[in-house]
Amino acid sequence: MIQYVWLVPVFPLIGFLINGLLGKKISKNTVSLVGPGSVGLSFAWVLGCFWEYLHLPAKAKPVEVFVFNWITSGTFNAQAAFLVDPLSLVMLLVVSGVGFLIHIYSVGYMHDDPGYARYFSYLNLFVVNMLILVMANNFLLMFVGWEGVGLCSYLLIGYWYEKQSASDAGKKAFVVNRIGDFGFLLGIFLIFYTFGTVNFREVFAQAHNFPVGSAILTIITLCLFVGATGKSAQIPLYTWLPDAMEGPTPVSALIHAATMVTAGVYMVARCSALYVMAPISMTVVAVIGLATAFMAASIGLAQNDIKRVLAYSTVSQLGYMFLACGVGAFVAAIFHLMTHAFFKALLFLGSGSVIHGMHGEQDMRKMGALKNKMPITYAVMLVGTLAIAGIFPFAGFFSKDEILFKALTDGHVGYWAIASLGAMMTAFYMFRLIFMTFYGEKRWDHHVHPHESPPVMTIPLIILAILSTVGGFVGIPLIQGWNVFHEFLAPSIAHVAAGHEVHHSMTFEVMMMLVSMGVAGIGIFIAYKMYIKQPELPAQVTAKVPGLYDLIYNKYYVDEIYDATVVEPIKNGSVFLWQEADSKVIDGAVNGTASVVDRLSLVIRKLETGYVQNYALGILIGVAVITGYYLGR
Repeated sequence: MIQYVWLVPVFPLIGFLINGLLGKKISKNTVSLVGPGSVGLSFAWVLGCFWEYLHLPAKAKPVEVFVFNWITSGTFNAQAAFLVDPLSLVMLLVVSGVGFLIHIYSVGYMHDDPGYARYFSYLNLFVVNMLILVMANNFLLMFVGWEGVGLCSYLLIGYWYEKQSASDAGKKAFVVNRIGDFGFLLGIFLIFYTFGTVNFREVFAQAHNFPVGSAILTIITLCLFVGATGKSAQIPLYTWLPDAMEGPTPVSALIHAATMVTAGVYMVARCSALYVMAPISMTVVAVIGLATAFMAASIGLAQNDIKRVLAYSTVSQLGYMFLACGVGAFVAAIFHLMTHAFFKALLFLGSGSVIHGMHGEQDMRKMGALKNKMPITYAVMLVGTLAIAGIFPFAGFFSKDEILFKALTDGHVGYWAIASLGAMMTAFYMFRLIFMTFYGEKRWDHHVHPHESPPVMTIPLIILAILSTVGGFVGIPLIQGWNVFHEFLAPSIAHVAAGHEVHHSMTFEVMMMLVSMGVAGIGIFIAYKMYIKQPELPAQVTAKVPGLYDLIYNKYYVDEIYDATVVEPIKNGSVFLWQEADSKVIDGAVNGTASVVDRLSLVIRKLETGYVQNYALGILIGVAVITGYYLGR
């Protein structure tokens, strides 16, 4: 099956073409079958490839599947070819598996939408591009998928384009991502200039010929990271992701929780062979990731829109993944990427179930007491919240704990302390969401009648809840031979400071796990005290520190600062150039030329009378002048 791995993106591509071209001519049931079914076929094929890969002999791994020569010009050669290795297989399983569940959920959530076929065609196209991104065997093909998911993100965020806010959010996502993509493209140019190829394996094999800390490798990795900050919503290019919540909730789950936003983390992990040779870049990745994790978590403390809380949570969790990459724990980053895909997709889809049952309401201040009205949604969202908070034995406990442990044991006590504080804030704002939504007094309007979602929506939620519960057990760190995920992924990842690994006692590891759980427990306890035991407490706290609350509630005014320092100056400059340079100089030159020609034509056209005798006289005079000229010589 691996030799036909190119079929994996072909299945959803066919789904995109059918729903995109024939959506208005076929029935809604057919659209419902083609959209999710095509992604389901991809998932089944990936499972087959995964099983086959496990049974390949070691010397046959990894596998490169050539499809055709794409660009060949002189010394430059870029193939349309796919790399099947542990890292790409993990990503393929996440993208196709979680994507399949979200497609099924969408059948119920989007059932009454007039653009039903258009929605599924966009969703299928997104999956096509995401699969190409993670399967590509070279930087240029990866960039095709990278740009493709950016386009689909624009289409899906602005899906309800009749709403000004959705249209603006789609444009914002597109523009901010283009800024990051410019850096990524520069990195690809430098890679070809330096290594003479864009093939992953060829580039990584040559990387060791450079000294550690090489300037060119540092510049390349920083350029690539600029691309990652755009796609994975890190400081300073994170502002598009919270606004992206204007799209349908399943879109938020698929693109902005489980797959697209993790593309930057995947790319950095894929390029681990370059990053381990560039310590400065590793430090930048760690610091940016840590700052993003902390800042986004603090913003999440004060948000009241259920989807925006989850959006800032996503930004924060992505920061933890980059922190892991920055301290050399690339496997831990991908492990958290996988578990995050489970519990964050679950939380977003769960929030969609709440919004569906509340007839479109997203403000948690207008919810409350939904526990008995939506028992399945409550149960699965509680599982997802326990997972993201890092409570044993849920999936997030293992992956987040490993990141904190790696940061500490790598000698970065400051990183560990700030990341732990961020983890406590995560536990607080996530349980604040649970308590405000499902507990306390009912605060919804009298015309709202909350109800549980249909099985087509709740069954994917239950499956994701199971994955969020047991998914972490593939990476148990304590018992030798039980960390299946680490052992499977190790061949695809470069290691930092080989030969200097320090082994810590089981007692120390267990102690740090308990500390991690204790930190999360403090966050949960504070949320319980403020929103269950003493619901008047949040208002009292806010009144004591109004300036700090306003700062966090208004997201540190970053959007306003960007508007004042970047957006408005560019817009005003554009207006100036339009009015002065374009209208007066360029248009003036064109119009002036036309005016001169017009005036000359007024004079010249007097010679064009239309009388034959005048033309004959002109010919005669011309002949006389020419004859006189030659006779005079």
